[in-house]
Amino acid sequence: MMAYSHVNSKGQTYWLHSRDVGSKGAKLFFFSKSQDGAVDMDPKYTVIEGPTGLPMVKKK
Repeated sequence: MMAYSHVNSKGQTYWLHSRDVGSKGAKLFFFSKSQDGAVDMDPKYTVIEGPTGLPMVKKK
């Protein structure tokens, strides 16, 4: 499995990370400039970029 990375409009590379939250198996997705612990993108989601250039995960 390959880790997902996104290069924003400012040329900065961000890596996707996830964390399990809650008792129902919910996942929290977030981007970091660190590649350590990065995960692959689930095909149910897409990436959008906020006005500040920070990428965000959104359901398709």
